[in-house]
Amino acid sequence: MKKFKSDKLREECGIFGISNHEDASALVALGLHALQHRGQEGCGIVSYDGKNYHSEKRQGLVGDNFTKSNVINKLPGKFAIGHNRYSTTGETSLRNIQPFFADLHMGGLSIAHNGNLTNALTLRESLVKEGAIFRTTSDTETIVQLIAKSKRDRIVDKLIDALFQIQGGYSLVIMTNKKMIGVRDPFGIRPLVIGKLKDSYILASETCALDIVGAKFVREVENGEIIIIENNEISNIKPFPKQKARPCIFEYIYFARPDSIIGGKCAYEYRKNFGVQLAKETDIKADIVIPVPDSGVPAALGYAEYSKKKFELGLIRNHYVGRTFIEPTQNIRSLGVKLKLSSTKSVVKNKSIILIDDSLVRGTTCYKIVKMLYESGAKEVHVRIACPEIKFPDFYGVDMPTKEELLAHQKTNIEMCEYIKAKSLKFLSLDGLYEALEKGKRNNSYPQFSDHYFTGEYPIKPSDNLSELKITQLSLLSGKSNN
Repeated sequence: MKKFKSDKLREECGIFGISNHEDASALVALGLHALQHRGQEGCGIVSYDGKNYHSEKRQGLVGDNFTKSNVINKLPGKFAIGHNRYSTTGETSLRNIQPFFADLHMGGLSIAHNGNLTNALTLRESLVKEGAIFRTTSDTETIVQLIAKSKRDRIVDKLIDALFQIQGGYSLVIMTNKKMIGVRDPFGIRPLVIGKLKDSYILASETCALDIVGAKFVREVENGEIIIIENNEISNIKPFPKQKARPCIFEYIYFARPDSIIGGKCAYEYRKNFGVQLAKETDIKADIVIPVPDSGVPAALGYAEYSKKKFELGLIRNHYVGRTFIEPTQNIRSLGVKLKLSSTKSVVKNKSIILIDDSLVRGTTCYKIVKMLYESGAKEVHVRIACPEIKFPDFYGVDMPTKEELLAHQKTNIEMCEYIKAKSLKFLSLDGLYEALEKGKRNNSYPQFSDHYFTGEYPIKPSDNLSELKITQLSLLSGKSNN
């Protein structure tokens, strides 16, 4: 497990696959570009031309690696799958970039995975003892090994064998010589949708990836469902015992792109509702409402509209500060958040401000923003967070701190407020969150979402001891190696 550095939660990956299209690889590149927010460390595409598989993997962004024709031309064929990586398990190295490819007895297999297996270390240890050879430190390779080990004849049956051994939150896109297969975990924690572009079917993490290629959104893949695309036809099976879905609640709060449809509505609409509900619960006298851009904008708009307060862009984000920016020296590291955000001094000066953000993780960024607003002349800064207090870590594909690093786990509301130096601090209640999601009240006996971030109630208890701070060395090969 790698050390958490960000003050925002990060989803692990974005996946995209298309069958039976002349420009398969180019469309996958476009789809991955739309899913760039789900992973920025690496990207890869594997195509199949009816005879051979072709693979290209790169560190960095899709736009920096898959926009030139000479790269796309290396990926011929009517079938292709792709992957954006943000690692939560496995080191940041070229060998861990997906999709993975393997030669199996039944033919070639390529796989792209979004999520995290909570028993991958246990399975890996067992497989290695039995003679399995691992080339990566990614939990995705465990799935490949289990498929290869199965004694069943048909690829779908081999896959089912593997799925009944793994645990966690995951969605998969798999490409074989004859089929493209999509899988969503039994609880539907990680997202997956179906699209159609003329005679071509698409599997993707979000609907925004369908929009960019002009595809029609068909539906979400259901929890525990396997989608099989073969000969321009689509079918499905549900091998798992039937149970109610519990999708990740942070897809609604933050992960999904605002224009993506999730649970029947645009994520933007839900986030605006969070702001409305927040205003209903915690409104206070103030001059203006400002968001932390960009993720806090929808909630701030909802808050301002309901409370009839003036909405202002009191903070401006620099969109050109990315992963390629210079590594700050010690002398300028103190600038911190100013590299990405600056205040609109004429807007905030002498104003009592309600500052809206989507979440509060470690609190370090919020502290810097509040300080910046006061330095710009703000009279008061009241912080309002459009989700409940994050007190527990995730094990299903979200990169986040340990409990000890989460501000709300270690401090009371008053202590958190003192830490970030705000005039006041309030969070959206758990009941309010469910109300804004149009679910009425939370079903405490069987919650409608995976909301363990706030409650500590995990749909799947990890078999691996993932809360350990000690880093497990999965490979003797250095992560800096290019193998």
